Amino acid sequence: MKKFLITTLLFLGLSAEAFAQKHPPRPPAPPHPSRSEMYNNKARELDKKYNTEKRLILNHPLATKKMKSDQLKALNLRYQNEKRLLRATR
Repeated sequence: MKKFLITTLLFLGLSAEAFAQKHPPRPPAPPHPSRSEMYNNKARELDKKYNTEKRLILNHPLATKKMKSDQLKALNLRYQNEKRLLRATR
């Protein structure tokens, strides 16, 4: 019984060591972006979203000039509010 216990412990120890050698430690996690990087990314996303929506409004084939101007006014107002909120979190 004693030999079996010693053999089992030795086997478990060696298999754990082999497992550790087979699987190297994980690489360190990438660093978190700084506040300014996060702000710049959000601002870039907001600008890209604004430009695509503006392009869609201007290139719409069925909308009249009045409809387009009303939609652009609403878009500009929303864009200004989102920009203001983004600047406030800075």
